[in-house]
Amino acid sequence: MADVDTDVLVVGTGPAGASAALALATYGVRTTVINKYGRLADTPRAHITNQRTMEALRDLGVEEEVMAEAVPQELMGNLVYCTSIAGEELGRLHAWGTRPDRLADYTAASPSRICDMPQDLMEPVLLHNAQNRGAKVRFDTEYLSLQQDDDGVTVHVRDRLRGDEYDIRARYVIGADGGRSQVADDIGLPLRGQMGVGGSINIVFEADLSHLVADRPSVLYWVLQPGADVGGIGAGLVRMVRPWHKWLIVWGYDINGPAPDLTEEYALSIVRKLVGDDSVKVTITSSSAWTVNHMSAERYSAGRVFCAGDAVHRHPPSNGLGSNTSIQDSYNLAWKLAMVVRGVAGPGLLQTYSAERAPVGRQIVDRANQSIADTARLYDALGLLDTTDPERMVEHMAARKQATPEAEKQRAALREAIAFKDYEFNCHGVEMDQRYESSAVVPDGTAPEQPVRDPELYSHTSSRPGAKLPHAWLTTDHRRQVSTLDLGGRGRFTVFTGIGGDSWVRAATVVGERLGIDVAAVVIGPGQEYDDLYGDWARVRGIDDGGALLTRPDNYVAFRSSGAASDAEAEAALENALRTVLDRAGEVQA
Repeated sequence: MADVDTDVLVVGTGPAGASAALALATYGVRTTVINKYGRLADTPRAHITNQRTMEALRDLGVEEEVMAEAVPQELMGNLVYCTSIAGEELGRLHAWGTRPDRLADYTAASPSRICDMPQDLMEPVLLHNAQNRGAKVRFDTEYLSLQQDDDGVTVHVRDRLRGDEYDIRARYVIGADGGRSQVADDIGLPLRGQMGVGGSINIVFEADLSHLVADRPSVLYWVLQPGADVGGIGAGLVRMVRPWHKWLIVWGYDINGPAPDLTEEYALSIVRKLVGDDSVKVTITSSSAWTVNHMSAERYSAGRVFCAGDAVHRHPPSNGLGSNTSIQDSYNLAWKLAMVVRGVAGPGLLQTYSAERAPVGRQIVDRANQSIADTARLYDALGLLDTTDPERMVEHMAARKQATPEAEKQRAALREAIAFKDYEFNCHGVEMDQRYESSAVVPDGTAPEQPVRDPELYSHTSSRPGAKLPHAWLTTDHRRQVSTLDLGGRGRFTVFTGIGGDSWVRAATVVGERLGIDVAAVVIGPGQEYDDLYGDWARVRGIDDGGALLTRPDNYVAFRSSGAASDAEAEAALENALRTVLDRAGEVQA
């Protein structure tokens, strides 16, 4: 008999594990979390938190707490290319949606704002709220192995303080144990790609650089110093962790050779190179080596065990997609587990997790690695690729200042190369437009909308089943503004309709009671509780006033009917849709 019994065991307390615990606890699922270590993250690691992640955290009730700790969007945007922080600038890019025209896109797409929230601050918010909502957390508890059967999973663990081993019995397990996931290995998840395609060093340090960056606030400063590292093109990244006194440097090393000896002297020498002002007082906080990976899992589960986060998608931090995708994995999985644990959904619902999230994982792994490759355009424009001589590289960089046709071409090429980094730093479509195809989505027979702008750079809202519910600001009869996203979610299904859609409202009540689930109904229009005074909802809803959208607990559209229906038609259509999503289509109906 196991020493501990729970509905869901989460292995790991990083962004994926902590957010899974938070969502499951919010939905009332008995959840136990184990962490091999005696603490949460003690370094900043992941930090960019995009709008889709903030929407998930908004629904889980922690958005305001995150925003109180995070660096806001307006301080994130001046991506700087320079020879050092104190040295010559080569160019800038408006990043993270801060260019005036792009800011409008970001503002229109979501009620939530992109922000910079370091992982060592994010994890406590997620896990502490999970604990407050009932999740049980065990630190210094090391996962050793698991064994599945028809009724659950027995997980063998070690208490690293006492030294003894014991079993935890769970109905389901989530392996959120990072880029070297033992859980993923134990259940045999097929992985594609390659580990260790590059080597990097993180150096966290304290230094007041406000006098060097106050005129160009940003979270990222790229430094190019030819000859300063093993590749000839000395390229390093200085990342703001806390404005403007705590920083993190990312510096490459040759993966085919030994990792550098991370002495304080070595770390300080790199900091001095990249800051470029020796008068600044520097305190080294920590340093560590890590590898750049290009790997994703073909599927995310086996039996009753599911993996999330870095366990199933391993890639460099380019594009800032890592922790975002991890949190969104867990947000997708948690409501499905909650429905199955409560007995209102069949096990087939859980199979949709891999179907929906594995394509997203492949996309972001490829996108992040492509962004690294795209940096070659910048090096080429500066004339750094046609020589291995550092002195010649410096001469080539300086040549852009000359009044010659060749220099004019070089300046144009540099501008184009920097602008092309939009695909790394303003990739709004990749961040927001994840479309799902699975049995938890009921197709309506319409063809996918064709994007009118670049689908990676620009978000295109849609109400087609498999798309996220479009955001629009509505007014209430209490003179407040609410987002459509605020009316969905909360662990329940929601029907959105308008004037003339009364049959859908009645169907939501009848079908919800019949299936034993909560199905909310929202009517939007003049004289209703919610009105579309700006007309934004009418432009994005994709249905007539009497039509209906059914959204899932993660605010994804599961079903769409464009027009009004009779009571019998609405009830039959809604029940069929919900039974399909919940894997209850074959259930004997009373």
